[in-house]
Amino acid sequence: MKLDLTIDGREERIEVAQDSFQLGDGAARTANVVDLGDGAYSVLLDGRSYDAKVDGGVVTVCGYRFAIDVRDPRRWSRNGAGGGGAGAQKITTPMPGKVVRVLAAVGDVVKAGQGIVVVEAMKMQNEMKAGQAGKIVSLTAKVGATVTAGEALAVIEAAEAAGEE
Repeated sequence: MKLDLTIDGREERIEVAQDSFQLGDGAARTANVVDLGDGAYSVLLDGRSYDAKVDGGVVTVCGYRFAIDVRDPRRWSRNGAGGGGAGAQKITTPMPGKVVRVLAAVGDVVKAGQGIVVVEAMKMQNEMKAGQAGKIVSLTAKVGATVTAGEALAVIEAAEAAGEE
């Protein structure tokens, strides 16, 4: 199972198997985790023992606190492709599928809610829409391409940042 993590603001992808996990750096690690109850865990990682405490979105390991957010890229999230605001916005696919149409091009100025890419998944076509007005600065989607959940298809620079307001 693949999960997307944000650890103190740093994005990371982790792949978890039955008795091991692999971070984005490609190094496979073996971990043994025992749930001690009340959010406390004993972790044996690469031969070293750690005490960990989980409290909401904060994990404390050996006295160090880390703000952690865990997302399953296979699950649909309103935050994935929507939500206007300043800065760049990634248009991502909420599930694996196939790109059947590309409705915009790099350099196009789009409005919030405008369709960018259509992805077919489970015999349904899903239109990925711009969550904010702006200019398309990157478009990796290609008709016929197979895409994975959470894959970035396009990047939109906000209208204010692009000077398009």
